[in-house]
Amino acid sequence: MNKNSKVLALKYRPTIFDDLIGQDVVKETITNAIKDNKIPNAYLFTGIRGVGKTTIARIIAKSLNCKNGIDNIGNQNSCENCHCESIANSNHIDVLEMDAASKTGVDDVRDLIEFSRYGPSIAKYKIFIIDEVHMLSKQAFNALLKTLEEPPEYKNGGSLKFIFATTEIKKIPVTVVSRCQRFDLSRVKSQELFNYVKKIKDKENGKITDEALKLIVKISEGSVRDALSLLDRAIISNDKKNELNLKEAQRIFGYFDKSVLISLFEYLLKGEEKKVLSQYRLIYDQGVEPRVFLNDFLEMLYYFKNINFLKIESTNFSLNDEQFNSIKDLANQIEEDVFVLFWQFTIQVIQELDIVVNQNLSVEMFLIRLMYLKSIPSSAQININVEQKKENSQNNMDVKNETSLLTSKAVEQIKNIAQEEEKKKIDLKNNDHNAKVEISSFENLIELCNFKKEVKIKYELENNVNLVSFQKKRIEISFNENLSKDFIKLLSSKLFEWTNERWIITLSKEKGKLTKKEILREDKEKKIESLKKKSIYHKILNTFKDAELIEIEEDIND
Repeated sequence: MNKNSKVLALKYRPTIFDDLIGQDVVKETITNAIKDNKIPNAYLFTGIRGVGKTTIARIIAKSLNCKNGIDNIGNQNSCENCHCESIANSNHIDVLEMDAASKTGVDDVRDLIEFSRYGPSIAKYKIFIIDEVHMLSKQAFNALLKTLEEPPEYKNGGSLKFIFATTEIKKIPVTVVSRCQRFDLSRVKSQELFNYVKKIKDKENGKITDEALKLIVKISEGSVRDALSLLDRAIISNDKKNELNLKEAQRIFGYFDKSVLISLFEYLLKGEEKKVLSQYRLIYDQGVEPRVFLNDFLEMLYYFKNINFLKIESTNFSLNDEQFNSIKDLANQIEEDVFVLFWQFTIQVIQELDIVVNQNLSVEMFLIRLMYLKSIPSSAQININVEQKKENSQNNMDVKNETSLLTSKAVEQIKNIAQEEEKKKIDLKNNDHNAKVEISSFENLIELCNFKKEVKIKYELENNVNLVSFQKKRIEISFNENLSKDFIKLLSSKLFEWTNERWIITLSKEKGKLTKKEILREDKEKKIESLKKKSIYHKILNTFKDAELIEIEEDIND
């Protein structure tokens, strides 16, 4: 096949380590090991599709067998009858490439092991490259273990090397992983991939704008092969007269302008149903699949929720300056709770798509549901509305329906709050049921739990909860592995019952303060260390050689 007729992903496939992009740490580690002759029995490469797993495997095979060493691999002019070209073309007699997806059984592996008994014919190392190795059966993996740990060595001084590639590392037994030198290949960063794709575009004399290239990078999600395949498609689709712009690229790849989605959000939050459906149908008519739309919807929700903490360059080429500022202006007008609630409902709808025949109708109903959900702007207004409806006995059924909505699975997951239909107002001091309890501090909360005989909550607060911050109606905590799974739900319910107010309990990545138990333990250790420095302790040790101070009890009569 003429090299120029190849698809770009094959035409520009790296043949040496210097051609690789985005995997600097991996290639540096491997080259150093080969130069120092510290070569493992087996390599294991894992990562998403198109980041270079099989490519690196072939480069390693060439590096081990090239007659002039790793620094000259791929240079056929430097030596006669070099192995590099045949390895690159997958037809070298001593380098066997095997697709585990088609040969998964133990018999296939046994044939492989039998073949490994015989030394290499012309090269120094015999190398087995097994792609998608996670597809092997359990019995096949077990059959490999002995050979993997102690591969045969041959008379020519070489040995057998395994190179595995997989996209699903979790499916490989730990016994196999532990016998390999593992390398996790990362997604290629957007800017680096953009520069690479632009360079290939220039070599191919393609007429494509930078904005269209950025869309290609975004769709490829860090996969070099996907990016080159999309670039190939873009170059073929272009008429060669004009540059392929962003709008045309969106049409070709089935993507749409994010400004349309921003407008849809604006109509959605205003409750303008006709405009919402019209805007969505405009997107759908462009050929955008419902699942693709919902994933872009999720991405936009992320930007709305976190726009004040992001920079344009951190949005993975998704937004331009105008779109970024539009999202920022709109997001500052909406409460954050709305976006979190939208996120949960979107996830649910994506899961529902597999069981719905007409996915398009499902998305339209989803958007209509969101317009009703967005009418829940704050927790305070929710409580007021529910209370007012409870006072009206004629509308009791409506109250139950609304309470059921507010305590649905989505709200419960997002807020970690259990709503109570009957609200009790309790006074800690005089037990007056018409008074409202005020909780001003974390210590005050523990005292209240003790007074109410809520032993379980008190125990968790003292032993397993690290306080990060305590504010009016908001507690931020971190916790240890012993915390009960239903603790947050239980505490939220009790706080609502005691104070007649909704409390938000959030989990923090910060370490937080020591627990009460840890503080007591620390104080005890300090007292013991302090007492050990006193002369009376040393006198006791002189008398009782094996004595050890383990406890201190204070005399309350002193």
